[in-house]
Amino acid sequence: MVEFEILLVAIITTLACVLPGVFLVLRGMALMSDAISHAALLGIVGIFFWIHHLDSPLFILGASLVGILTVSLTELLIKSNRVKKDAAIGLVFPLFFAIAVIIISRYASDVHLDSDAVLLGELAFTPFDRMLWNGFDLGPKAIWMMGSILGINTLLITLFYKELKLSTFDPGLATALGISPVWVHYGLMSMTSVTAVGAFDSVGSVLVVALMVTPPSTAYLLTASLRKMIGMSIIIGILSAIIGVFTSLWLDVSIAGAIATVTGLFFILGLIFAPKTGILSRILLIKKQKLSFSLTMLLVQLLDHEGHPSESTENTVSNIITHIKWSKERATKVVQYGVSTGMILRQKDALSLTNLGREVARRDMVQL
Repeated sequence: MVEFEILLVAIITTLACVLPGVFLVLRGMALMSDAISHAALLGIVGIFFWIHHLDSPLFILGASLVGILTVSLTELLIKSNRVKKDAAIGLVFPLFFAIAVIIISRYASDVHLDSDAVLLGELAFTPFDRMLWNGFDLGPKAIWMMGSILGINTLLITLFYKELKLSTFDPGLATALGISPVWVHYGLMSMTSVTAVGAFDSVGSVLVVALMVTPPSTAYLLTASLRKMIGMSIIIGILSAIIGVFTSLWLDVSIAGAIATVTGLFFILGLIFAPKTGILSRILLIKKQKLSFSLTMLLVQLLDHEGHPSESTENTVSNIITHIKWSKERATKVVQYGVSTGMILRQKDALSLTNLGREVARRDMVQL
């Protein structure tokens, strides 16, 4: 039962993080999730010193306000034209996070408000923090907290899908249609802030960043459709949570670390095997292009000697190896490719063009 609850918290948290993460990745603001998730600690600290206990929904409000403040200050620095976007982000959030860590270490060292816990979290402890109502055990608080955030994120993205899509891909068109990209932007940042602080206690900010960035980035390698990207991000996130939880239980390691590692492995697989943008497909494409270029050279060579008295000696595999200075292996591969595409006819060592091959050779000669 405990393992099931841990897995359920991991899956719900993953889904809550993935949804805003898709739009952060598409907007080129993936690093902003890291900035907000770290800077929000200052909001948590501020609320704690105001109410003096750790069980309040006001923490989400405080963290969200600091998250929005982080975004605002970052954009002010960017608009000043003195620093670039990545530098602006790197200037603001370390300042807020450092102030929070100093305050915790100086004034709250005896309180369960640990910066390490905020960074790493601990999913294994979530089943022991229960939600009680009139004496009834309603399950872990993390399930209710992250479930509520997931529901809100799903509702907002469903209701404002058109606005998010337009302001992400074409802010100018969105403005012309009466949609304010600025309000959509700050709404997305608020969603990110609420999600980040809600996941602090259970998974930590490191996994929040991993879940917001890595599954959407992997899906981005696999599809150009926004709807498919959201769906693939959800699937990759759920698989990462399931594999990560069971791997951590098997190896007795950090659950958050295991899930983050699995998301990274999925990204590496996507980077290598993505159908259009993967490393393997690029290598195969380059090889195919080289083979096509070699075939073009061969077709032009055959056409150039076609109808000449020397055709019987020039248009042969052995002569091609000598004149074009190809290896026997390469010449054989190119000839086989030409035969398979219906451009070349081979009779033992002799080669000749088909009608298609002759047409392609003439077109390529004009282009060359």
